[in-house]
Amino acid sequence: MHPLLAILLAGAAQIDVTPTWFPVIVNCFMTERQTSEVSSQVYAKAIVLQQGNLKTAIVVVDSCMMPRELLDEAKSIAEKATGIHANRQLISATHTHMAPAAMGCLGSDADARYAKWLPAKIAEAIIAANSRLEPALLGSTSIQDTKHTFGRRFIYRPDKMLTDPFGNKTVRANMHPGYTNQDAIGPSGPADHTLTLLSIHSKSGKPIALLANYSMHYFNSKPISSDYFGVFASQFQQRINAPSDYVTILSQGTSGDLMFMDYSKPQQKDLTIETYTQGLVDSAEKAYKTITHKASARLNMLETEQTFSRRRPTAERLEWANQMLKTMGDRKPKNQPEVYAREQLLIEAQPTRTLKLQAIQIGDLAIAAWPNEVFAISGLKLRQQNPFPQLMNIELANGAEGYIPPPEQHALGGYTTWPARTAGLEVQAEPRIVKALTQLLVQLDPKRKPPVQTQAKNHWPLDDLEANKDLTIEGLHAFAVPGRTGTTSKSLYLAGASLTLNKPAKTYKLDFWILPVLTTRQWTHITIEQTATTRRILTDGQLTSETKPAPTMKLLENFEGAVADLQLLP
Repeated sequence: MHPLLAILLAGAAQIDVTPTWFPVIVNCFMTERQTSEVSSQVYAKAIVLQQGNLKTAIVVVDSCMMPRELLDEAKSIAEKATGIHANRQLISATHTHMAPAAMGCLGSDADARYAKWLPAKIAEAIIAANSRLEPALLGSTSIQDTKHTFGRRFIYRPDKMLTDPFGNKTVRANMHPGYTNQDAIGPSGPADHTLTLLSIHSKSGKPIALLANYSMHYFNSKPISSDYFGVFASQFQQRINAPSDYVTILSQGTSGDLMFMDYSKPQQKDLTIETYTQGLVDSAEKAYKTITHKASARLNMLETEQTFSRRRPTAERLEWANQMLKTMGDRKPKNQPEVYAREQLLIEAQPTRTLKLQAIQIGDLAIAAWPNEVFAISGLKLRQQNPFPQLMNIELANGAEGYIPPPEQHALGGYTTWPARTAGLEVQAEPRIVKALTQLLVQLDPKRKPPVQTQAKNHWPLDDLEANKDLTIEGLHAFAVPGRTGTTSKSLYLAGASLTLNKPAKTYKLDFWILPVLTTRQWTHITIEQTATTRRILTDGQLTSETKPAPTMKLLENFEGAVADLQLLP
């Protein structure tokens, strides 16, 4: 039977995964904490879809992060009970920082009792959703919400660099600079503002479930709590007047370098988790009302595995770590150096990790599952190459193998690059994962063709300069940082780096803007015109240089600032 003619079945359920014993460890902080308080319940929420012989489960758990080993156990239990093969199950964490510790993280260990108890509860959610399968109508859409997520990783001035936990002043970019910090220049990358929805109704039109996705790290609340993910669920259910058994899921997008704070402006002190979430629900409701639910939608799912090396410590760093741990004795780490000393030994003990990568097709919607904390630029790269009308990037899925900064971001240093289990994969992990997920998305539905990649006018490439051999960057840099005020274009940031034009053609025109951040902090318009006999450079329309033509030109040297709206014309 043609897949579009097969009946589409769906079921959804949620299971309370709040511990019933206390105290429990709460992780995702630099040092370990315990709590006996429950501010809100935490859940495992599952959707099961079936079309013909293909059945898949999508689960989102109110947890900071969960290791692959724990999730593999949950999948095995669910497979035995439902027949849903383990490689047809996607299980992810919301990344609330106020959940019981399902895995070790930085200075905190896992709560052993909770980690042992959780897999069966996750499987219980899948089993319950599977038991509720019924003929269904599905629809999806996406909307841009620019008001609720912003870059939280900022580039610091070269004279204001920070010190890493190993005692070296290496940090040109780091998280949470504080509001209007004059030592911080601006975000080190773009934000992904895409809010994506998958809505499921019964054949009679009764709302069954919503799977939403947005790239915002977490808000903040008291432990134990589902954070704004839980608030979103309750507010949205009330907003559409859904039945009591409706399952609302907000999954985590590519938010590794994003947060709700706009650090470029003064702090909005009256913002609460309820008012913040209400704004996001406003956007979700607006998008939801545009969805057309259909009985026909192609369902498919693919999974692949890849093994990655970790960035192992040098002999010198291992010696430092061992000496630090001898001083600590049996106690837990109390500060950053102690945390990262312990992490060096944990990485050395397990120098490779095998990651599960997945892609799911649900009609016009594709879902990409990343087992990492992912920078927004990486999710945007995948969106550029995605052949489907909508793409939902779900991070911390099927494991938690740490941050995967793009290679150029590694060079800028900072918390998301310091070697640890939470940021330990090889420098080339990000491009490898983007490539593998792109291949899965293309293979999902071969009839769909990836968009033709063209460099639009006034747009700097999001990823790198491989497609533009006319330009060479030497030194620290970041792609797709905010561009000129009042424009939607992105810019290239040069952190004391050089940009060279390699243009053998005798005649061309190069047009761009620069922002020197350590001097004028004003955008300057540069035009370079070259003919067979002369090369003319104009600054803000005024001729500033006229020389003989040459095949190469150092456009900027040891430059600290942004380059925007670059156009190379024949």
